[in-house]
Amino acid sequence: MKLEPKDLEKYLGHAPFVSESAEKIVEIGIATGLAWTPVGGDILFIEATRMRGRGSLILTGSLGEVMKESAQTALSYLRSQAKRLDLDLDDYGKHDLHIHVPAGATPKDGPSAGVAIVAALASLTSKRRVRSDTAMTGEISLRGRVLRVGGIKEKVLAASRFGLKQVILPEGNKPDWLDVPAEVRAKLKVHFVKQISEVLPLALMPK
Repeated sequence: MKLEPKDLEKYLGHAPFVSESAEKIVEIGIATGLAWTPVGGDILFIEATRMRGRGSLILTGSLGEVMKESAQTALSYLRSQAKRLDLDLDDYGKHDLHIHVPAGATPKDGPSAGVAIVAALASLTSKRRVRSDTAMTGEISLRGRVLRVGGIKEKVLAASRFGLKQVILPEGNKPDWLDVPAEVRAKLKVHFVKQISEVLPLALMPK
């Protein structure tokens, strides 16, 4: 008896978990991050929007304390560098910013989403879309440094599995790139970065 992929649900039942799928980014304020999970890597969408308010930062999506700190650090860095990076933050005190990570029922924490949060906020405030074919991971400092993170092999495998073409990784993770299978490395273009200022030209579409 020969089984086809379409027969699996009949014999095994429906899939207990449904993964996010990569999507074409058609709006500003959305970036694709990479996450490590106990069962392998996954992609993570970071969404940002703003509305009239008093300069508050709203965070939703079952985020842990580390990711909340990453979001605050990302915003502080962008505010301090707004003029140099050509970002529209002059009236920050008149708007609230809202950062959301979908799949809110799944707790999310860990020092690896800072770069993607910066990209989502920079996209929102520069009105430039993030590239659909690009995913990123890395933590950030207030000085704009991109810091080394863990789980690179699993994250890169997830990027390849979801059909992405480019990954942005911290410079400090160069040695971990060699742990990724050669056939996967051949499919992906990798950019190693030290500073957030290097990330934005790679992640954002031209105006």
